[in-house]
Amino acid sequence: MPHVRRIRQFRRAATAALLSALAVFVAAGLFVLGLPSAPASAQTQGTGSGYLSTDGSRIVDATGAEVRLTGINWFGMETDNHTFHGLWANAPATWRGQLDRMAELGFNTLRIPYTGDSLRPDAEATSINDYTNPDLVGLHPLEILDLVIEHAGDLGMRVILDRHRPSAAGQTPLWYTPQVSEQSIIDDWTMLAERYAGNPTVVGADLFNEPHAEGTLPNATGACWGCGDQARDWRLAAERIGNAILDVNPDWLILVEGVSTVSGGLTNEWDDDPSTDDESTWWGGNLSAAFEFPVRLDVPDKLVYSAHDYAISVYDRQPWFEDPDFPNNLPEVWDHFWGDLHKQDVAPVLIGEFGSTLANPLDRQWLETLMDYMTDNGMSFTFWAWNPNSGDTGGLVGNDWWTPNQEKYDILAPHLVPPVGNGEGSETSSPPTEPGGDCEATYEITGGWPGNFQANVTVENTGSTALSGWSVNWTYAGDEAVYNSWGAQLTQSGENVTAVGPAQNGSLAAGQSVVFGLQGTVTGTATPPEATCTA
Repeated sequence: MPHVRRIRQFRRAATAALLSALAVFVAAGLFVLGLPSAPASAQTQGTGSGYLSTDGSRIVDATGAEVRLTGINWFGMETDNHTFHGLWANAPATWRGQLDRMAELGFNTLRIPYTGDSLRPDAEATSINDYTNPDLVGLHPLEILDLVIEHAGDLGMRVILDRHRPSAAGQTPLWYTPQVSEQSIIDDWTMLAERYAGNPTVVGADLFNEPHAEGTLPNATGACWGCGDQARDWRLAAERIGNAILDVNPDWLILVEGVSTVSGGLTNEWDDDPSTDDESTWWGGNLSAAFEFPVRLDVPDKLVYSAHDYAISVYDRQPWFEDPDFPNNLPEVWDHFWGDLHKQDVAPVLIGEFGSTLANPLDRQWLETLMDYMTDNGMSFTFWAWNPNSGDTGGLVGNDWWTPNQEKYDILAPHLVPPVGNGEGSETSSPPTEPGGDCEATYEITGGWPGNFQANVTVENTGSTALSGWSVNWTYAGDEAVYNSWGAQLTQSGENVTAVGPAQNGSLAAGQSVVFGLQGTVTGTATPPEATCTA
């Protein structure tokens, strides 16, 4: 998470001088979305099988097949809510619904920020909507994490855990504080590594989020790389923490982020001493010293370097944003700080955070260039963030925690490798024999106590021509029911209720899909049905 950035300047030896100076559409449950197809190579990769390892700059599965993680961050467990944000949302954005939505949109990996405070026995998960998420009420944050990981695995997704902060109090330059020792962080990590041992849904540990500079050079007090100071050298700390994890769970990938300046200090702009100048980039984004000072792990083929990168709207005074050759200059900047590690086959580089509100028109150029750079080089990534309440970047979805920002999604979608789920919790009807034929999925709601139901159906046109004159109908026969049609035309005859989507006579283009929903309160227990109806 970007927070406040202190960035001074960027130099590159090969250059002669310094580089020169939420669209939300809420349709009350109805959203029409064009889903671009993933590249053919991406469709065959998926997230692989078994645990993951590395082979040079490639991430590979247990069979040796290459895997590309194209994921998203869902934060909240690093805050004093102690669990995922958005659990306060209304249907269809239940905790399961949001995961289903991520997978449906094509994200195959979930990066989960957390803090040690959320792991303590007395931690209490707050801001949970007990109407839409009654199964989470009273659970410990770790129990909620268990459920999220289990369902993510059902959907074919992978999970990376991220030690985002020492405590819920906020981000710090170093991975420890006077109140939170390095040993306590190791203890938390080894507990999680043991808890999820044998569960290949959880594939990695992002050891600490965004170590960065503090103090003006030459009196640096922040995280350095390769300086040899045990109290500040993040590279040495990453070895200690990573090896402790691998000692109890040798199957995990160990993700090590960069720093912001190699020295751990900020440039002294008020003197003429070159020794007090240091090139800077985003917190966690400087891996330039990893060639000279690589991270050494006891278990081979488990190291993944990770960097963060952000846009002009987050901090507009990065020198590369002012270069007249922008955005064509960006690949050279990325090569220098982290990309060459991947390009030269040293280790994989996963971009753990990147995002933007797209408020500045140049942000779109930055994001498109970054997506092409990562895909062209086969890099993995996790976008920041799912959450609409990210102050720096906004989210992929709007305040309903469901409807994607179409401008962001259109840029990301061609680069996503969709997960391959096991289909649990959904039912797919037989496709019609010809476009426009009937396609039906039926669910029964039974039971003996008042409960809630929600039902979503996705109609996808997988044909090569547009469909027209089609409709989607929800019918429910029940007692004492209250219905909310989410903007659909609602008709009732006796106990039968039908919700017909407003686009019933519209055209569904080839390759597009549309989601319809219905919710209500019934005198009976309802299993929330979700169906895909292919036409």
